[in-house]
Amino acid sequence: MITMQDVAKKAGVSKSTVSRVLAGNNYVKESTRLRVSNAIEESGYRPNLVARSLATQNSQSIGLIVTNSIFNGPYFSELLYQTAKMTESYGRQLILVDGKHSAESELESIQFLLDRRCDAVIIYPRFLGENELMAVIRQHDIPFLVINRDLPLARQHCVFATHRANARQAVNYLIEQGHRDIAFISGAEGSPTAAARHQGYRQALAAKGIPLNEALRVSGRWSLSSGYDACVELLRRPAGFSALVCSNDDMAIGAAKALREQGKAIPGDISMVSFDDIPMASYFNPPLTTVHVPVAEMIKSALNQVVDVLDGKPVSPLKPFSGELMIRDSVLPGPYAVLNPKKTPVGHL
Repeated sequence: MITMQDVAKKAGVSKSTVSRVLAGNNYVKESTRLRVSNAIEESGYRPNLVARSLATQNSQSIGLIVTNSIFNGPYFSELLYQTAKMTESYGRQLILVDGKHSAESELESIQFLLDRRCDAVIIYPRFLGENELMAVIRQHDIPFLVINRDLPLARQHCVFATHRANARQAVNYLIEQGHRDIAFISGAEGSPTAAARHQGYRQALAAKGIPLNEALRVSGRWSLSSGYDACVELLRRPAGFSALVCSNDDMAIGAAKALREQGKAIPGDISMVSFDDIPMASYFNPPLTTVHVPVAEMIKSALNQVVDVLDGKPVSPLKPFSGELMIRDSVLPGPYAVLNPKKTPVGHL
């Protein structure tokens, strides 16, 4: 193994001079810097990055924590792709860590990244609550940014979408199309996104004076198979429905399989609305009416915010991201439709 002392000997300088060159110290003559750089390249020396970050207080790395419950599927792929792309554009490395299955695991993941001297930490929390996240932000000097969670007391440290309002818009569209018996497949229990979308569903029904029927609600787990299973359960129940809202597109595609197996046509018998607008949504048969969640824009804003903090620039709270209802072919007028119903325009909330 080539050591720093070997490089120093090859370049004819002291070990401390090699250390200063690696740290980017400006007090090294250019001729000496060039000699050390050539010795590093010729010898194949690789510096200890942890030790180097301790010396420079800068590791040029950004940590991302994501619970493994969303590792699968296009939503996570888009999130990871955009984060990696943006991190690279800023000349930094991305370190991805699994938040696993509990708040304790997410805290351990944060500590793991801190121990590796990450310049900033971005977390997509699944289990940590608002108070715990605020405590982490207050306890550490490095930039922390939370994705998909509203922190009212630290808006400059979070980026999130208006899931509740998005759900209200989606359900309102079904109501305006003449649907009253609207079933709902929620996301995983304990998920803040799932809770917000379910609240939006309930609020939309209440605003129109439509009684809530708990028999029309089943929990899923964000996956294709859970959407299928949840819809099978709905179809077993005596309560009928003319429309179905699924908390993400994956579950909607799974639910569609269950409906077709029971001879239900989409949208002839059951209209469908979902969330996220994954690439497959517009190619599905029929193309899904779904709420587009601007994942790419959210990640770009998050990374820009983090890098601005690292560069010492002033930052302001980020505005919530509104979804956009993409009206496609999975909805038809329902049993209570009036003649020539007014079509809800596509647009931001």
